[in-house]
Amino acid sequence: MSRPILGILGAGRAGTAIARQSMKAGYSVLIANSRGPASLRLMVEVLIPGATAVTAEEAVSRSDIVYLALPLGKYRGIPAEKAAGKIVIDAMNYWPAVDGFIEEFQQDSRSSSELIQDFLPRSQVVKTLNHIGYHELEEEGLPPGTKGRRAVVLAGNNPEAKVVVARLISDLGFDFIDAGPLSEGWRFGPGTPVFGGRYTARDLREALESASREQDTRGWARSDIETSPSDRYSGSSSAPMQMSALGKPVSGAAGRRGDVGEALGTGGQD
Repeated sequence: MSRPILGILGAGRAGTAIARQSMKAGYSVLIANSRGPASLRLMVEVLIPGATAVTAEEAVSRSDIVYLALPLGKYRGIPAEKAAGKIVIDAMNYWPAVDGFIEEFQQDSRSSSELIQDFLPRSQVVKTLNHIGYHELEEEGLPPGTKGRRAVVLAGNNPEAKVVVARLISDLGFDFIDAGPLSEGWRFGPGTPVFGGRYTARDLREALESASREQDTRGWARSDIETSPSDRYSGSSSAPMQMSALGKPVSGAAGRRGDVGEALGTGGQD
């Protein structure tokens, strides 16, 4: 079965990691940055051979799945018209400790992915792979059915889009938990137990349930961020600075909120 074409916006550590893992799984990869394909040719040749460096417009228009590995503050540079009808993976985070305060995300009570969906009204946005480090993405994938296989979370408003993204997650070597709609994306953002933690599908469901709004980074005071951001982070100590702006198993059952596992006809994995 042919794999979808993945178009990656962002060629930093997160973007190149997802490119390598996706190609290993049989996906064709287009990758773009803000400076144009000429600036990427040497990097592609050395770090992600087999990928194709293109413009951002080409990465979006020629792909089946668009992967956002950008700093969140640059999201308005996404070619929205080209993304119409596309599945868009939002792997970005609103994380003041790293990127500073962004007023539109700070003031809006909705999840950051809901704002991205507003910006891309004709796309199907799925939030995932934002809570796993790029190094872990490459090092911790395992075949379906492996005991102890790590799980990541996804959330989205379109069930069909979530099924496609769930298959990608499994192909990358991870189980998934469906958290439900985009409005639930805060449950696995910075500050929550899920962010940077390592969980099997069963334990990840419990971590999602334990998340509280008090852990949401929008509730942190500016003085707290400026003085000791790492002290307010509840995930693993190694994950925060490695996440950059970048997370329910195809082989695992969906969580209580979602129905992707049922749609895929899969059973649970621990």
